[in-house]
Amino acid sequence: MFSQEIFAARLKMLRKESNLTLEKLGNEIGVSKQAVGRWEKGEREPMLKTLWALADFYEVTLDYLVGRTDQRK
Repeated sequence: MFSQEIFAARLKMLRKESNLTLEKLGNEIGVSKQAVGRWEKGEREPMLKTLWALADFYEVTLDYLVGRTDQRK
């Protein structure tokens, strides 16, 4: 099950670990910095294709990203 709270926290943590701004992450996956900011605040949920892009970019599983497991790989 998708946990918006866990997703938001993990996305922000991964972005900060990578030293990326909202804008740089957005550019990497083809969305606006505003979209990334809304996801990190838990205001919106990304589409499935965007979740896959984020998981691929950060080299983590989709299950980790959405809070179904604590194992990154």
